[in-house]
Amino acid sequence: MAIYHCSIRIVSRGKGNSAVASAAYRSGTRITNEYDGETHDFTRKRGIAYTEIILPGHAPREFENRGVLWNSVEKIEKQKNSQLAREIEIALPAELTQEQNISLVRRFVKEQFADNGMCADVAVHDKGDGNPHAHIMLTMRPLNPDGTWGAKVVKVNGRKTYPVDWDKRDNAELWRRAWAAYCNTALRINGHDDVVDHRSYERQGVEQIPTVHLGPVASGLEKRGVKTELGDRNREIAAMNSKLRQINARLKKLEAYKFELLQSPPTLYEVFSELCNQPPEKRGQSRKIADIKNMADMLLFFDKYGIETVADLTRVVREIRGNFDDVRDDLKKNERRLKTLDEHIKHSENFKSYRGYKAKYDKLYAEYRTLKKSSGLFAERKARKALEAANDYCEDNRMELTLFDAAEKYLKGVLQSRYDPKKLPPITAWKDEREKKTTERAALYQRYEKLKTETQNIEAIKRTIDQIIKTDEPEIERPKSQSRGYDYGR
Repeated sequence: MAIYHCSIRIVSRGKGNSAVASAAYRSGTRITNEYDGETHDFTRKRGIAYTEIILPGHAPREFENRGVLWNSVEKIEKQKNSQLAREIEIALPAELTQEQNISLVRRFVKEQFADNGMCADVAVHDKGDGNPHAHIMLTMRPLNPDGTWGAKVVKVNGRKTYPVDWDKRDNAELWRRAWAAYCNTALRINGHDDVVDHRSYERQGVEQIPTVHLGPVASGLEKRGVKTELGDRNREIAAMNSKLRQINARLKKLEAYKFELLQSPPTLYEVFSELCNQPPEKRGQSRKIADIKNMADMLLFFDKYGIETVADLTRVVREIRGNFDDVRDDLKKNERRLKTLDEHIKHSENFKSYRGYKAKYDKLYAEYRTLKKSSGLFAERKARKALEAANDYCEDNRMELTLFDAAEKYLKGVLQSRYDPKKLPPITAWKDEREKKTTERAALYQRYEKLKTETQNIEAIKRTIDQIIKTDEPEIERPKSQSRGYDYGR
């Protein structure tokens, strides 16, 4: 089944990002950043299926060189907190071939971004693990007709105006919706029935608990038949979603049944008697015991909801519906918080596990920076060797450093002013809250089971009412068939 993913972020110098470094990493190339003199070498990176620079018609042709393009961006931005680029990450439909996905991405980027004046750097990643995706880096300044960079903001009559509207908040929704439309068109053209939707379940009106993202590691293990904790979570959520859909459908049927509009509603005594007075010869001993238990449950049910007349059942159905909606909403909130806590804990543990790798890399790189300040041929050679050592260590420990960087960035966003690189994040507090939320989820499941039983009780009453009404109806004599001589009523 095709999945939808489209995330948008800003590459900002103020957050320690570099447009050159990002471009080199996404494309698996070696580029020197002329802004700070640092060389970023990611030529050993694997899984890069396709890269391309897609330009608007009036862009200088030399911008087709990735290093020239992003060094030009770094040069024009003077502020230490400048926004350098916009990056869009999109999941590609696994149902399509690699060539079809590349064609899909190129068409999307050209029509949505390049034709609107942005320079786009595209990198398609596909390791063959069922998680093909693309990174799209976009320039943020407008290009003048002569190929020079324009201003992001200009003053007209003392008021700030923006030459382009790329930073409008509404664009995120437009681009996300457009990507869903491009995906669905490509899937349909290539003979697939799957569709994706950029909206959340809540916006789609789908009463469903969202599953958690498996990620490439868990996804790969699941495909090989190895069960994972995240996979078990998704199976549990899928089972609960199935149960919620079933009880929701049953409640809708009960809501459509107008108890209070029955022309000759039976009394509750008649309903209860009908349930009790089943022919004994049709019931075995175990069935009789079960029926007695059901009758006791029914009496408790009548007492709990204050049911005195059949008309009261409409009120009870509404009450059960309200309780069901509360349980469903609480389950969704609970799962959202559990998902957030899982992310907190995952990144915290990565931060704890891999910060030693980051410290060693920083030490190696600091040695290079120190040597670089020295003069002389000997010092220059030592600096070059130190840089090579730092780059080699970075490449040999790419996964650990990447996980640490991702964890640090995530925790900075979560903790903000409380973030302290010398201290561990509050892992214990988050784990304690997760345990509490897991207990709450179990209690919500118990509430659901009670609602399911109460729904079954009303369904049993409804069936009995239907049986009584049907029994009380006068038998209609049907005419015999003239051609074959048999009775249609039989």
